[in-house]
Amino acid sequence: MKTKKKTKSKKPGKQRLYLRKMPVHRRKDILKAHLSRELKKEIGKRSHVVRKTDVVVIMRGERKGKKGKVVAVNRKSGFIHVEGITKKKSGGREVFVPIKASNLKIVELGKVGK
Repeated sequence: MKTKKKTKSKKPGKQRLYLRKMPVHRRKDILKAHLSRELKKEIGKRSHVVRKTDVVVIMRGERKGKKGKVVAVNRKSGFIHVEGITKKKSGGREVFVPIKASNLKIVELGKVGK
């Protein structure tokens, strides 16, 4: 039986390489964010996988403190797009700012399913 391959190298380049080559079904673990105090008590867990329609607060960076609904979760790149968090391109077009899940806190869980 195969076991999970974990990087044991201390070299940042090898760690990044492992993350890039990681299978998509294992990237789910990277897309976890901390839960708010109320949700921690309700669910009994410290973190949860970020899903579309969850409401999150940004905890790090220049957009710290802003709140919004998750619009897209990209497992391939490991980034999350939040509603209302955009930047303007040089051509005038607005695009979502990619944010890592570790920089977010889930305030409200979205509905599961359609």
